[in-house]
Amino acid sequence: MLQPKRTKHRKFQKGSIGGKVSNTLSLSFGKFGMKSLVAGRLSSQMIEAARRSMTRKFKRNGQIWIRVFPDIGVSEKPAEVRMGKGKGNPSFWVCRVKIGQILFEFEGISLELAKQAAFLAAQKIPLRTQFVLID
Repeated sequence: MLQPKRTKHRKFQKGSIGGKVSNTLSLSFGKFGMKSLVAGRLSSQMIEAARRSMTRKFKRNGQIWIRVFPDIGVSEKPAEVRMGKGKGNPSFWVCRVKIGQILFEFEGISLELAKQAAFLAAQKIPLRTQFVLID
């Protein structure tokens, strides 16, 4: 799974996700891509599941660029623990996704295959997404 090698802080605050991003609104690497239409959080498991489904659909042809990286640790307290006694330990990693952000890019495949792969990947992600072409 995706996770950072090291971080500045061990535990993170939840923070906010709203707004648009300016640096990841257009395709930079591939001919086709997927962009988010809503803001939210993606865990490393969701990103990996989407990547696997696209790779299988491509039959190992083409290339995929993952434009998001889960760098924020989410802490959870164990089950049946009383209130208080501090914050829980880091449990999994997420990335904040803003409106219009490109999630995946791919090339080296046909348009029809790219649309099918994007549809499969969108089923693994709990955000509304849109298939985009290079302008």
